[in-house]
Order: sequence, then C-alpha cells, then structure tokens
Amino acid sequence: MDNRPIGVFDSGLGGLTTVRRLMQVLPNENVIYLGDTGRVPYGSRSKDTIIRYAMQDAAFLKQFDIKTLVVACGTVSTTALQQLRESSDIPIYGVVSATVRAAAAATKNGKIGAIGTMATIRSNAYKDMLEKIVPGVQYRGKACPLFVPLVENSRTEPGDIVIETVAAEYLEEFKSWGADTLILGCTHYPLLSRVIGNYMGSEVSLIDAGAATAEFVAEKLRQTDMLAQNTQKAEYRYYVTDSTEGFVNLASLFLKTHHLGTVEQVSLDNY
Repeated sequence: MDNRPIGVFDSGLGGLTTVRRLMQVLPNENVIYLGDTGRVPYGSRSKDTIIRYAMQDAAFLKQFDIKTLVVACGTVSTTALQQLRESSDIPIYGVVSATVRAAAAATKNGKIGAIGTMATIRSNAYKDMLEKIVPGVQYRGKACPLFVPLVENSRTEPGDIVIETVAAEYLEEFKSWGADTLILGCTHYPLLSRVIGNYMGSEVSLIDAGAATAEFVAEKLRQTDMLAQNTQKAEYRYYVTDSTEGFVNLASLFLKTHHLGTVEQVSLDNY
C-alpha cells in the first residue's frame, strides 16, 4: 500500500478529464493537479519550450512526494515524455500508450484517425505506435487548434453553431475517409464528445485519451501494490499558474462536480 498522492499535470484544465476518471476508478487516492494556465496552450510551442515547461511542471509536483506522475497532456506525452522519465525516479505515465491500445481494441476496419494539438500530430506518436501493434492499420492525424480555446470558453454543447461549424471543418475528412475509430488526442476534447459523436455518427468509436490513461494507471498501481488504503478519504488539491478566478466554474465543467477541494495560484519560475 502507498498513501502518497498521485500527481497530474496539463498545460491547462483539460487534464481534469483524467482526474475525473481517476476519482471514479481510484476513489481512495489523493490527487494533486497542476494546470499551467498561464502558458496554455503548449501545442503551438517549440519542442525545446515544451520540454522546459514539462520539466518545471514535474519538478513542482515532485515536491509533494508523489508516488507517480500522470502527464495528462497530449502535447507533452508526445514530445517530452522520454526526457521526463530520464530525470525521474518515480513512474511516469503519458496518454499515448493506453490510448493506442484502446483504439486498437475498438477498430474493426483498421482506419483510425487522431485529432490533437499541432505538436501532438507533428510528433507522429500515435501513428508510430499504431503501426507497431495494429497490422495493416490505416492512420490519419489532424491538428485541431481551435478546439482548446473553444472548450475553455465553454463552447462545448450541440446546437452551438460555432463549435459545430469548427468540428465539421476539422472532421469532414475522417468521415468521408471512413474512419471507424477516432482518438481524442487532447484531454480537452472529451468535453466535445457529443458534438464530435453527432457529426461522426454512432458507428464511430471515440477514444478518450484521459479516461484510457486513468484506467491504465489504476491497473499499474494495482499490479505494483501501490494503491492507497481503502479506508483513506481522498483529498484533491489544484494549482494553476494564472488567476484562480473563474476556475471553479470551468473546472466543474471538466470534473462534473462542484465539490473541488483547494485551489491555489502558483509560480513555476523557480523550478
């Protein structure tokens, strides 16, 4: 047993979709979340900048004696995961591996698409891993840079002409191509599941990177006997690098609850 907290970080608040699933599958675990809201988005940054930001995020969370680190950011997972692991003595999990395995299990026709930030798609991380584990897979990836700001401005619901127009423009090629599985390669995107699902159709499987990763981490903790005691009452702490104003309302959108825990603004300049 290990009652130390799980650390989770993302460039913004999208990683809270991972936290939400962790709450469901690991109800006794303490979670400390860092959202680098002062520097979001990471997806349009250079590789060197993404690595520097990721190292600072990890260093901040490690001061809390976390037992494992979850990189709930598609951009960092596809760009800086190796560097994070090389500099750490605790298990670190990104979103790619678990998500690819879920997509491989879901596809029937071998046509798998992935949407994400520019850095995520540019890395070809999903393509490379899919080609290793899915014989004959056909892959297409597309950057969807407008999705994150729209989600963070609560433009997520069917019937909203703005998000529906943007989604149709981004997704048309996957629909006409005949993809039967679509990886939501950014942890913001699950909030658009209804809009994306309505456009793509019910026969297309949407793979939630945040949920798949949370389930994978839960299994790893069980296998290594690192779960918290089942009598522990979970506590949740949230840190952001920009103002906490408005955090509660936006975080509630991701977490599907208004009972959040403590929220503090921090600076990463010294990490």
